[in-house]
Amino acid sequence: MSDDDKQFQSAAVEQEAAGKGGLSQEELDELVASTDTGGRSPSGPIGTFLLVTALAWSLFQLWVASPLPFMFNFGVFNQADTRSVHLAFALFLAFLAYPSQRTPAQMGLALVIPALLTVFFMVGAKVGTPVWWVPLIGLGVIGAILLGSPKDRIPSWEWALAILGAASSLYIIVFSDDIATRVGAPIMQDYVVAVIGILLLLEATRRSLGPALMIVATVFLAYTFLGPYMPGIIAHKGNSLSEVVNHQWITTEGVFGIALGVSASFVFLFVLFGSLLDKAGAGNYFIQVAFSLMGHMRGGPAKAAVVSSAMTGLISGSSIANVVTTGTFTIPLMKKVGFSSEKAGAVEVASSVNGQIMPPVMGAAAFLMVEYVGIPYFDVVKHAFVPAVISYIALVYIVHLEAMKANMQGLPRAVEPKPLVAWLISTSFIIAAICALSFAVYYLMGWIRPAFPETAGYIVFVLLVTVYVALLWVSAQQPELKLEDPNAPVTQLPKPGPTVKSGLHFILPVVVLVWALMVDRLSPGLSAFWAASFMIFILVTQRPILAVMRNAGDIGVAFRQGFIDLLEGLVAGARNMIGIGIATATAGIIVGAVSQTGVGSALADVVEVLSGGNIMAILVLTAILSLILGMGLPTTANYIVVSALLAPVIVTLGQQNGLIVPLIAVHLFVFYFGIMADVTPPVGLASFAAAAVSGGDPIRTGVVAFFYSLRTAALPFLFIFNTDLLLIDVDWIHGIFVFITATVAMLLFAAATQGWFLARNMIHETVLLLLVAFTLFRPGFWMDMVVSPFADVPPAQIEQAMADAEPGQDIRLTIDGLNAVGDPVTFTALLPVPEGETGADRLLTAGVEYIDNGGVIMIDNVTFGSPAQAAGLDWDQQITQVQVPASQPSKYLMYLPALLVLGLVVLMQRRRSQPQSATA
Repeated sequence: MSDDDKQFQSAAVEQEAAGKGGLSQEELDELVASTDTGGRSPSGPIGTFLLVTALAWSLFQLWVASPLPFMFNFGVFNQADTRSVHLAFALFLAFLAYPSQRTPAQMGLALVIPALLTVFFMVGAKVGTPVWWVPLIGLGVIGAILLGSPKDRIPSWEWALAILGAASSLYIIVFSDDIATRVGAPIMQDYVVAVIGILLLLEATRRSLGPALMIVATVFLAYTFLGPYMPGIIAHKGNSLSEVVNHQWITTEGVFGIALGVSASFVFLFVLFGSLLDKAGAGNYFIQVAFSLMGHMRGGPAKAAVVSSAMTGLISGSSIANVVTTGTFTIPLMKKVGFSSEKAGAVEVASSVNGQIMPPVMGAAAFLMVEYVGIPYFDVVKHAFVPAVISYIALVYIVHLEAMKANMQGLPRAVEPKPLVAWLISTSFIIAAICALSFAVYYLMGWIRPAFPETAGYIVFVLLVTVYVALLWVSAQQPELKLEDPNAPVTQLPKPGPTVKSGLHFILPVVVLVWALMVDRLSPGLSAFWAASFMIFILVTQRPILAVMRNAGDIGVAFRQGFIDLLEGLVAGARNMIGIGIATATAGIIVGAVSQTGVGSALADVVEVLSGGNIMAILVLTAILSLILGMGLPTTANYIVVSALLAPVIVTLGQQNGLIVPLIAVHLFVFYFGIMADVTPPVGLASFAAAAVSGGDPIRTGVVAFFYSLRTAALPFLFIFNTDLLLIDVDWIHGIFVFITATVAMLLFAAATQGWFLARNMIHETVLLLLVAFTLFRPGFWMDMVVSPFADVPPAQIEQAMADAEPGQDIRLTIDGLNAVGDPVTFTALLPVPEGETGADRLLTAGVEYIDNGGVIMIDNVTFGSPAQAAGLDWDQQITQVQVPASQPSKYLMYLPALLVLGLVVLMQRRRSQPQSATA
């Protein structure tokens, strides 16, 4: 368990023993700082220097993302340079903002790891390479750690570590020309810098993220050096210090690889955007809107907690910060309407952690998926959207079921509701108005750009500012939003209408972001830059404009406060990025070790042996490994590690077992289980944070949150086998149908796992509900058992099969051949059927030439870049089986028996349900 976990646990236990309801706001802020932004904030000139450094990092990232360097032909950084500066800032601030912990476990690891790596570096050095300097560097790092570091000041040795860490990163820029001439042949200078950089990166990882990621990275480095001494199945030739230095530090295969590049290009700007939006008051606005709309329902505060966490998750990449930000307000109110401390904390944990699966940010994983999967960002968001929304709807339903069990009531309404007919009319009008406005904006933008090609940007900005000022005028007519004391008696909720109107201008930057990403299809980095730029404009102007409109306060003071908010937002965004920057760099060590040693193929063999080739067993093993790694790794690092190790394994073994799994489905699978680790005891950081707020037991909070999160754990297994849930090859009408049926199925799954539907479930009712939910999720499973979806065709008749199939369909080929290392392998490939007059024409168009040796069909040639090559076909492979789509009744006919069974459950439960008296 990391030191941060122990802080959360001990704080919660102490507060419970003292009989308090939780921690004070100052203590909660300190807990968040210790995990997200660094627990050290010295005063005086040093504190100012820290703020200026963080501010400089934000300004640098904004500059690099903007078009300005190309407009002025000044300050243009290539990708390698940007990554180098990004890591330099992260390392420098990590040593200054995060003090070294002095617990025995932390200190032991802090000393053992550099000592072990020093030995490995010396062992890996080539004969004749001087290594006397290696132990000196190791002893220097160990000595600096032994001296320790206080929280209120920065000692000289930590300044030295910070400067050395930043310098070792900037070395890539300063000596880039020399390095380019000796790639693969590092000199002594490269050795020294790389060893210093790796040791300091791992120490920075321990400080900012706890020991788990540091240990995992060290194990992979040790494996790189000690390959010949490993067990046979994972043994390799071993790599020298020269190879490791070149691969991990000098090139972009290791530390400065894709993960750090995504952090520098995309993630920073989205984190900064969220920080600015929160500083402007959007977080408070989201909470108030959720309470005004849902607080009157059964268990209303808990439902509002879910919705506000979902909205906060749109702009936040941290589950811990989300728990504390919304939880300080929602948890006491949940307890007030009848939730226990553990259940109130668990609801907040489940909803806050789910914020990381909600597009567009997804805890930074969305941008990594763009690079790893090789699909546009728009497609990543499209694929991730339905499961995320379904998961949140199901959590609201779980809260409703908890309220039903205890017969809880909501908080008093602020206004009496409209009659149903009037409510439907007004809602329909609002929806129609939003749709009309969306179409008008879309076509207006489509007309402005061709009509005014030179000035279109300025015209759009003026229109945007006009809308912004108009929304501010609407906001100025409403009472100012303030978070009330959640521990005070609640007399009534905020009024929905005024509450929604009071912050509509906060939606504009989100609209800018979504428009740039989804409509204009700009890069994520440039989209976030324009959204952040508009957010900067809002931060500077909203206070003075509101002061003028409300005729209240000094405009100069308002301007000054707006600039202060802006500076604080820029600094907070940079400090929030320290851990992410360090995590992506350290995860790069692991990814580099995987690519350098070939452990991925060895791991595939291990998983195949353990699973017996069963695809479900493979998925379960992957889920367990993701959970284990996630117990100590931050979400981003966990996703990088598990996707690098196991995503190709699932795809490969799935093909060998006849299941074609899209790569995006596999990456979402490992990502979902990675975030589950923030919930799962014994190291669920979000659960400890929630327990610190609620005063409940952190382990019990984590256990309850885990059961609430079972829906999130079930979804990945479902969309692996039913990719319709990810909207893969689905039109919009079918997509709506899938969304509705999947939502109903998830609600039934939640009712089954929570033991309550219309009344408390009997065991047989729970089983029936699970069967109905499964059928709604995957109706094809039952239909395939009744009527096979494919018909076998002799391989020699492949031309006839291609001729009979409809263009656009896929035929399934079972292939025998050799894998990349020459071992025999059998796998299934989907070959698309193209247009063509004859089957032979279609095969040639698909890129396949074959030879018929007496009924044995051998592939003679595969056209480069053809659909056949994309399907994995290659020359000298044998086609052993051909399957063509067979006529099959619609799989949705299986919904009829499922709905009949559901009706039976409803009848049984309605007979038992009895009205109860409401709890206070």
